[in-house]
Amino acid sequence: MKDITELLGRILIAFVFFYEALDAFVFFKKTKATMTAYGITWNQDFMLKLLIAILIIGAILVLIGYYANIGALLLLSYWLPFTLIVYSFWNDPAEYKRLHALYFMRNMALCGGLLLLIANGAGKYSIKRLIYYMKLPK
Repeated sequence: MKDITELLGRILIAFVFFYEALDAFVFFKKTKATMTAYGITWNQDFMLKLLIAILIIGAILVLIGYYANIGALLLLSYWLPFTLIVYSFWNDPAEYKRLHALYFMRNMALCGGLLLLIANGAGKYSIKRLIYYMKLPK
């Protein structure tokens, strides 16, 4: 049961980041406008394309379980600063404070899941393990 839940957890985590990458790609101009609103103005096109690539590569690595810890590290390197910048509820007006605190805690929980994946690896059902067991004897 543990192995199946690890696989399901990786699938669910990966889909969050696939959706984030798809959303940033489809709404590229709106995402750039949002970046400007948060004070991120340096080379937005390059940064946004790089972030979309990081999200896709990280999500694929987590999903298939091949160097899932590196994929989780890539995703964490995006998700943690994103959370601290976008959901800084301590700086928000009172009407947004509660909602942004909830989003902040949700995103921090996802960061915790990524840290667990970094610490424990992909588990039994992963491409890396499959490749290891398919090696031919010498």
